[in-house]
Amino acid sequence: MKNQINIFSLSKRIGRPWILDGAMGSLLQSKHKSAGSLWMSLVKQKEIFDIHKKYIDSGADIITTNTFRTNPAAVKRYGKFSSEKLVKQNLDIAKEAAKNLPIIIAGSNPPAEDCYQIERTISQKELKYNHQKHIDLLMENGAHFILNETQSHPDEIGIISEYCSKNEIPFIVSLFINENQPSRQEGLTLLSGEKIEEIINFILDYNPLAIGFNCIQPSTFNKLLKKLNLAKRQAELKFNWGFYLNCGGSAFTDKIIERAVSPNQYASIVKNSLRFNPSFIGACCGSSPDHTKIIKKVLDE
Repeated sequence: MKNQINIFSLSKRIGRPWILDGAMGSLLQSKHKSAGSLWMSLVKQKEIFDIHKKYIDSGADIITTNTFRTNPAAVKRYGKFSSEKLVKQNLDIAKEAAKNLPIIIAGSNPPAEDCYQIERTISQKELKYNHQKHIDLLMENGAHFILNETQSHPDEIGIISEYCSKNEIPFIVSLFINENQPSRQEGLTLLSGEKIEEIINFILDYNPLAIGFNCIQPSTFNKLLKKLNLAKRQAELKFNWGFYLNCGGSAFTDKIIERAVSPNQYASIVKNSLRFNPSFIGACCGSSPDHTKIIKKVLDE
């Protein structure tokens, strides 16, 4: 595809991890004291643009499109919207914010249904259509690569990985791990129960740009680093990895999220991660451009 880019093949040029931006939806939610479909609204374009610019000004190399709930399965619940219109609008905003700047645009592709939902309610046919359609729309409208966020079900991960690989679409799969699952290896599994090591090996067969971990708690992340021994696995398997953690407290929710991890606290997490050689670092729910600034400060040091 004409806008294809292997961002991590260029990473040695800057000599540090790429800086991914932070939260979008939780910033809008906290400002308007509203949850639900707010981030899908067509009337917040100026605010979305301003948030992108603040992340860029704070040091982000990569900005993420405001398309976390523009996928067909989600939009279907709101009859007056269309994925085509929402994706184009939000890619246009991101491109305008990045105009004439060396900024990479990540097209956000979420789980088809709720991020923290263990059981799926839509059919495999619907699941396949949802991801293929959304990925195509993101790339057609100018995303440089697909950031498949908060993924925690092997069927979706398989659909995404196979489709992107087959069509030469650069992609990252970013995994969600819920530690509140009893008798599941301290929670270091997908929502559906698969071992993290197994799913990493599965994804790597499709040659992704990187594997990520997002929206997990810092405490879970620390256990993940120790369990996976990522520095050793990178040397053995030669893959890129990165993270952007939940900064909004212990409850996983789509409701209004308050900051629970300060930028200075996040700085300590970033510093500790560097010995494991991440390829990209950002922040997730509850974060702000202040977290991006602190990531840049740590990396500059």
